Order: sequence, then C-alpha cells, then structure tokens
Amino acid sequence: MSKKSLRVAVCGATGAVGREMLKVLEQRDFPATEVVPFASSRSAGSSVPFKDAELTVRELKEDSFQGFDLALFSAGGGTSLKFAPLAAKAGCVVVDNSSAWRMDPEVPLVVPEVNPDHLERHKGIIANPNCSTIQMVVALKPIHDEAKIKRIVVSTYQAVSGTGHKAIVELETQVRRLFNGQDVVPDVYPYQIAFNCLPQIDVFLDNGYTKEEMKMVNETIKIMGDDSIRVTATTVRVPVFYGHSEAVNIETEEKLTAEECRLLLAKAPGVTVVDYPEKKAYPMAVHAAGEDDVFVGRIREDESIDKGLNLWIVADNIRKGAALNAVQIAEELLRRDLVRVP
Repeated sequence: MSKKSLRVAVCGATGAVGREMLKVLEQRDFPATEVVPFASSRSAGSSVPFKDAELTVRELKEDSFQGFDLALFSAGGGTSLKFAPLAAKAGCVVVDNSSAWRMDPEVPLVVPEVNPDHLERHKGIIANPNCSTIQMVVALKPIHDEAKIKRIVVSTYQAVSGTGHKAIVELETQVRRLFNGQDVVPDVYPYQIAFNCLPQIDVFLDNGYTKEEMKMVNETIKIMGDDSIRVTATTVRVPVFYGHSEAVNIETEEKLTAEECRLLLAKAPGVTVVDYPEKKAYPMAVHAAGEDDVFVGRIREDESIDKGLNLWIVADNIRKGAALNAVQIAEELLRRDLVRVP
C-alpha cells in the first residue's frame, strides 16, 4: 500500500491497555507517520512515553478524528459507543477494545490468527474480542480446522489486571496488609482477592452465568464462524497480576490424539507449545507475562469420551488479550489495503 501519511489515534492512552498499545506500536515498528494519544479531560495535558519521546495527551472530543486514518480504542464501552461512530464517519477506521461492538452483526470480531478475512466486510469499526476468548480461539482454531470441535468446556483463572489498575493496587495493598496482620476492606471486588479465588467476573445474568462467561460463549461462536459449536464457561478471578490461564476440554467430530494435537499446535501461528510433563514443563502466567504468544500445555486425551482433549492455555491478558491483538488487526488492515490513507 502506498502511503503519504498514516496518522494513528490511541484513545484511552493513559490506561494500562492504552499504554501497552503504544508500547506494541513502537516494538513492532508500526508504519505510522504520527501517533497521537487521547484521553479524558482529566488526563489531557499529561504525557505518555513513545519511542524516545514523551507524547502530550490530548482531550478526546467529537472532532478529534479529522485527518486520522486509524484509531485504537481502549477507553471503555460508553466512550466507544459515543466516539467510534464519529471516528468512522470522519473516515477513520476504528479498532475497539471494549465490549460495546463485539456482538453487533455489522461489526467484525477479529483475531488475526483465526479469522482475518472477516476484516474485508468492515464498515469502519472492528471489535477486539474479550481477552480470555482471544487466547482460547488462537489455540482451538487449528484443532477445529483439522477435527471440527463439537463442544468446548472452559474454566478460566484470570489475573486482576483484567479489571484495571485499581484492581492491581487492591491486590498489592491487601497482600501487604495481611502480611502485617491488618484487616482488608474490599473495594474493587466484592470480596478479598488476596490469597483467594472469586468465581464471579462481571455481573450475574438471569441464566445464572456471569456476563464474562457469556462473552466467551457468544464471542467464540462468532469468531469461529460456526454456530454448531456448543460452549460453556466458568470464569474465575485469581490473585495473579498478569496472565490469564484456562483449563479447556473439547470434544471433536474426528479423533485427534494428544500427539497429533501437539504437532498441529506447534505449527500454528501465535502458539507456543510447552508440554513436557516428565520435566514438569507447562505454561504458567509468570512466564506468559510480557510475551506475545499463546502458550499451550498439559495436552492429553479425555479418557471419559472417545474424541476428547484437555488443554491448558495461558497468555498475557493485557498484551495478546488486548493491545497486541488490536495492533495486529491494524497491521492486517494495512496488508489488505483496508485503511483510508490520504
């Protein structure tokens, strides 16, 4: 794609994911001629690091997108609902990290290793999936292509960074207070998160599932493009700072052995297999933090059914689960010449 300029807006640039987006753009040498950070009026005038400079944060306003080609949003669903259509109307292609647009039938929900072709039908807004969904489908898509997945049962163990900076501080504070024999008062979460597991992420729905669990169900089906797949999920918040872990059980139409699955995933884009039980080698959140890939281990056949597999899937929820995936979408848009460039 020939270009005279490529101007990129990063909206929500002062948050954890926004800052990571800036870092990923820099590390991957994204071909932008200008990157501009935006945030709310509270953060306007502050600065964020980018390459060898400090960028001044601008206030996000209704007319902010004139002259921009791409906007990476990580500013919450309400902000996205208000500003993403304005950006698209101004000719700026939006990659949105919130849940606001994910299930809109007119908006592609994209993981570049899984369904990049869905970008071809975008109308100005592309949705970035839920962090837990992203890492799961990266690992499962090669299996689905080979043996067709019939059913997915997933239990997640999700880091507090998925809730935001306040949750990270809450975990740090609670650990410190407990070590000093002091009481803790939950604020971000309904109960103590330090040295505890909370089987609730987001609000409960009428069906007894949480909103996070139903995100995984619905988003997986949309991304995989196969509504015959049955999905059920239990999502759990654990006292880990960075990195989501998932225990995933699948049933396939065609028989796939554990060794066949290992070989298949070893060749899959964005996947690293770490599966050496004899050496006690398997993926862990502490190893995935700061890494781009989705890590898969504990691959074994489900002995309770004829065509089943168990997998352990780990990834950095802020990086691959949010910022990196958004930048990869932007890169794929450029490769396919799907961005308006003056």
